[in-house]
Amino acid sequence: MADFGINEMQEMQRALQDRYKNRWEPICVETGANKLLWMVGEIGEVIDIVKKNGGLNAATDEKLRKDLIEEMADVLMYYNDVMLCYGITAEELKQTYVEKFEKNLERWQY
Repeated sequence: MADFGINEMQEMQRALQDRYKNRWEPICVETGANKLLWMVGEIGEVIDIVKKNGGLNAATDEKLRKDLIEEMADVLMYYNDVMLCYGITAEELKQTYVEKFEKNLERWQY
């Protein structure tokens, strides 16, 4: 299976947002904070699975793992909504990620 990248996720998220544009709040700067809050809620659901069942069970039990991955997908959906709200491109994210990675390589040297 090929990599699943930010550009592909954002295209899918745009399609989902277009489909439900009359039912969901719009993707714009004004709703970015709401999307962040929804994302935090989904992160809480991921944490609940691990906390209640343990990391090993969450990773190895077939049903728990499926639930964990589904909640992680929800987190990524809201993550991409946030990027769309603030107009953050995959290229901008990659550049900043690489810069932060390089900074952390230097920062945490022994």
